[in-house]
Amino acid sequence: MPRHAQQERSALCDTLSEVGPDAPTLCEGWTTKDLAAHVIIRERRPDAAAGMLLPPLRGHAARVSARLAAQDWAETVSTIRSGPPHWTPFALPMVDEKANLTEFFVHHEDVRRAGDAQQPRELGQDLESALWATLPRIGLLAMRQVRTGVVADSPGFGRRSIRSAKDDHGSVVIGGAPGEILLYVFGRGQVADVTIDGADRDVQAFRATTLGF
Repeated sequence: MPRHAQQERSALCDTLSEVGPDAPTLCEGWTTKDLAAHVIIRERRPDAAAGMLLPPLRGHAARVSARLAAQDWAETVSTIRSGPPHWTPFALPMVDEKANLTEFFVHHEDVRRAGDAQQPRELGQDLESALWATLPRIGLLAMRQVRTGVVADSPGFGRRSIRSAKDDHGSVVIGGAPGEILLYVFGRGQVADVTIDGADRDVQAFRATTLGF
């Protein structure tokens, strides 16, 4: 069975090596060295990763991130490429695929599509199918503040409900390739090639809501 998370990890590392530590990303305030530090902390430093959620630990997380961002770039990329340490749940193939496929795909596009030289890529059918399968789970988390219903519609992959409407709202339909829809759901609407259809009131409410994590 294809290990799409591993493939995206490798592809991200190839791109990081190519662009270097100071390239822009779609993550506000981050260059590639900051993004790389985030990836390493998420997989290898649970003490610092907790700072993403717990304000008292944010100072510690920032210090760890700064140290990682300052280290040798080739070493940083090699650390990411080597995969998660054996003691973390990410080392389990099933966990890796579920937790890391979207993480590495989105961050890879954060690098490829940043700045003036945006570089969208052609994704294979297998990868698009894997990304399509993640949408219901990821969408519920990334669009938890959305009041409208949301339906994903992707030619060749189908149509699926991601979340139900709340209050008196109707639904909007996000159309596009699975990878593009996923980028939109992750809050990368400025670069995602999608369409948003629905009643004007619902589309307006949907567009006004912050998406992502």
